[in-house]
Amino acid sequence: MTDRKVALITGSGTGVGAATALMLAKRGFHVVINYSRSEAEAQASQAACQQAGADTLLMQGDVASDVDCKALAQAAVDRWGRIDALVNNAGISTFTGAANWDVLDMDTFSRIFAVNSVGAFQMVRACAPHLKAHKGSVVNVSSIAGSLGIGSSVPYIASKGALNAMTLYLARALAPDIRVNAVCPGLITSRWFVDGLGQAGFDKVKALTESIAPLERASTPEDVAEAIVWLTTGARTVTGELLLLDGGVHLGGAKAQVPGRAA
Repeated sequence: MTDRKVALITGSGTGVGAATALMLAKRGFHVVINYSRSEAEAQASQAACQQAGADTLLMQGDVASDVDCKALAQAAVDRWGRIDALVNNAGISTFTGAANWDVLDMDTFSRIFAVNSVGAFQMVRACAPHLKAHKGSVVNVSSIAGSLGIGSSVPYIASKGALNAMTLYLARALAPDIRVNAVCPGLITSRWFVDGLGQAGFDKVKALTESIAPLERASTPEDVAEAIVWLTTGARTVTGELLLLDGGVHLGGAKAQVPGRAA
């Protein structure tokens, strides 16, 4: 068994997952890099973590498959003998608003829930015995969609709401040995949003976010990763927390409502 801590990050080939893997690698963790489709990007993520001094495993796997979830956990244990941190970052959506609800069929709902909600549970179940042995932690990458009821689509919003509720349940069920928290970002300046919205759509939403957020900025993948790393490596008395990372969007445009606020 290695003396270094081990982190398993799902969906860590790109965006928040890749940024989290690299930050944990720089903090001395060995890391499992998981991807479902973005193989080239995952290989680049792996190379960056190795350059930071981490031993790595690169594994393709779909978290909607319980077999794949168990295989990811077992591979980490076979390689290093332990799992100290699980980051449930894998997630999907469809960018479908109220104007075209008719395209939202059962298959779309089922697939999004299978990855975003069921997949997170399956990963926790597969890793829990190993996390318990090392007083580890789980961070679920959720969204303000699950807290505020806004987002790319109804099934995405509902799946993140389910993930938030499950975070609270698991924090109780796995205490005192495992801490379970969630981060809930708003808009992230990542490829995932650009691919979903198109460049023009992304630019429009980014400008809107910056206009209503008290902090006047959207999150970068690194911003979100910093919060995940804090919940993973520190925050020893924090569990069951749904941490909003939206520049203050959840305040409801409060910057324009505060009397005497400087322009």
